[in-house]
Amino acid sequence: MEYTSKYAWIIPFFPLPVTMLIGFGLLLIPTATKNIRRMWAFPSVLLLSIAMWFSTNLSIQQINGSFTYQCLWSWTINNDFLLEFGYLIDPLTSIMSILITTVGILVFIYSDNYMSHDQGYLRFFAHMSFFNASMLGLVTSSNLVQIYIFWELVGMCSYFLIGFWFTRPVAASACQKAFVTNRIGDFGLLLGTLGFYWITGSFEFRDLFQIVNTLIYNNGVNSLFVTLCAFLLFVGAIAKSAQFPLHVWLPDAMEGPTPISALIHAATMVAAGIFLVARLLPLFIVIPYIMNIICLVGIITVLLGATLALAQRDIKRSLAYSTMSQLGYIMLALGIGSYRAALFHLITHAYSKALLFLGSGSVIHSMEPLVGYSPDKSHNMVLMGGLTKYVPITKITFFLGTLSLCGIPPLACFWSKDEILHDSWLYSPIFALIAWFTAGFTAFYMFRMYLLTFDGYLRIYFQDFSSTKNSSFYSISPWGKGTLKEVNRNLLFSKINKNRFWFFSKDLSKIDKNLRNKIRDFSTYFKNRYTYMYPHESSNTMLFPLLVLVLFTLFIGSIGIPFNGEVIDFDLLSKWLTPSTTFFHPNFNSSEYWYEFLSNAFFSVSIVLFGLFIASIFYGSIYSSFQNFGLMNLFFKRGPKRILLEKIKGVIYNWSYNCGYIDVFYTGIFTMSIRGLAELTEFFDKFIIDGIINGIGVASLFMGEGIKYMGGGRISSYLFLYFSYISIFLLILILFSSFGLPNFQFS
Repeated sequence: MEYTSKYAWIIPFFPLPVTMLIGFGLLLIPTATKNIRRMWAFPSVLLLSIAMWFSTNLSIQQINGSFTYQCLWSWTINNDFLLEFGYLIDPLTSIMSILITTVGILVFIYSDNYMSHDQGYLRFFAHMSFFNASMLGLVTSSNLVQIYIFWELVGMCSYFLIGFWFTRPVAASACQKAFVTNRIGDFGLLLGTLGFYWITGSFEFRDLFQIVNTLIYNNGVNSLFVTLCAFLLFVGAIAKSAQFPLHVWLPDAMEGPTPISALIHAATMVAAGIFLVARLLPLFIVIPYIMNIICLVGIITVLLGATLALAQRDIKRSLAYSTMSQLGYIMLALGIGSYRAALFHLITHAYSKALLFLGSGSVIHSMEPLVGYSPDKSHNMVLMGGLTKYVPITKITFFLGTLSLCGIPPLACFWSKDEILHDSWLYSPIFALIAWFTAGFTAFYMFRMYLLTFDGYLRIYFQDFSSTKNSSFYSISPWGKGTLKEVNRNLLFSKINKNRFWFFSKDLSKIDKNLRNKIRDFSTYFKNRYTYMYPHESSNTMLFPLLVLVLFTLFIGSIGIPFNGEVIDFDLLSKWLTPSTTFFHPNFNSSEYWYEFLSNAFFSVSIVLFGLFIASIFYGSIYSSFQNFGLMNLFFKRGPKRILLEKIKGVIYNWSYNCGYIDVFYTGIFTMSIRGLAELTEFFDKFIIDGIINGIGVASLFMGEGIKYMGGGRISSYLFLYFSYISIFLLILILFSSFGLPNFQFS
């Protein structure tokens, strides 16, 4: 306890010296700082390792003593207003701190080689260190105001890192999109914070929970207003954790460097929304409507993220939608009150997804010598395939990460996802069926990604490097628009090294007729045109984090398994989370637990294996076997059923590839509406408001000019005008009297 009280506050400050030193170095001595730029990776890793050591020691103390510690300092005191800053150490803080530091260290090691060629190497490490400091400050915050400050700092760092290559218009647009979308959630978080301060008079979590619970129990507060304030707090989590409908920024955020995707959009930043809901769960749990909303948002995000990942070609965007779906599982678990299962899946998913993102970076790194540094090509799974013999270590690590995310036992995500499925079944069978069905989708798109990347042959063969005009390549999606007869008639059959292969194309009409003449042995093709142009395994600096994350993926699930030879009262995770799980208590006290566990695991693993099988049929070598033996006709017979099947597949493909048309909807409804309103406002301001003012000015000018010429100073001119006015007036009187109109009466 004394250790915590003295030194825990320093954890968020460990990464800051790197950011400050790089900033001052680039400002004062830029040449010397750039000359030793590769040395800055060492202090980044060292300082974050010290923070990890502190976090690990805190966790060990909590496991042994199960304590929660809070330390506060008064910052502002004014009459009845008191604002305190401090830090809160509890199991949730320990979990998040360990995730941030461990994944951050591995990403730093990985980035040293991955970003070595980039001119923004120093800027990258400065931003990453500041991001880690902001996240550590966020998870150790003791009140809502402090969380909001670090919340904004995290968003600012994300803006910088997503738009790291700001000279590319796509990256600049992506960081702006992420920034604007998150501002919606941040505004909701600010309003919710102010609303609860108006209710309770405090920003501290402990006071907030006690006062709100007491007011709700005694009917001392308007339930509608409390629900609205709680929903506004949840809006902040929706935006940060990319939940529907504010999820649109996450796939575009993949425009940043791959290490950023691994750290920010797999383990830390998107987990900030999960952290906020978990921190405020004692508040949300007494407001049933909010818990229902959290469940609904979570289950919609689970299904939507999985369906949108089905037909993506960009390997990182597919992983981004996978992240979105898995965060939906965690949000669903929090909504049903399954706090333990949610945090368990947060841990297992963070390490598995970091492994997959860094593995995708290794794949991209191996493809760049062939296609250049264009993300449209180096990220495109359509151009990959057959990388097994070129990047064997990356292939093995990616395969294990894929199996873990699919939920194959005994890998990490199996234990946590299965627990969420079990708890959701107890809450709502409908939600459980949707989550179970989505697990099959997850297996399909993850294995599709793996097969397109590593299985078969390197499809870069079919890209014409001699000209950038009219070059085409296959789309290997099974959701082709053409009929199966057309596909079978145009299936390409060829031999490379006496091996057969086929491609199931969406649009075979684009294939060059002379394509067969362009196919040649890979080494011969590139040896004559480019020197040393071939896929290659990443360096040891990049492979080391992958191997460490593989160990986490293999064994981190053991913290949630009850073992030791017999069923014990608590597993390690439950003991760790004891202070935070008073509202959820897993029952490990009877043998019925294992029977129930095995029965649930059978159903979850069955749907996963089915998804893997379907993906293997469409994208793996199994399809070639079916074609060789003529078995495809058994599945696709001629007639109306086949036409209906093709239409259904076309609808699914278009829905997934076009991101559910949600961006199109937002563009049409919000962007175009706001732009139209702005144009209308500009027209009104320019031609109505300014027109009236300018018209008065012009009229005054002409009147002044006219009066100037009328006032010449001659008496004869004045008399002429006077008699002219009199004549006009008399003429009007005569006209009125001649038409029988009433005469003017003068008094």
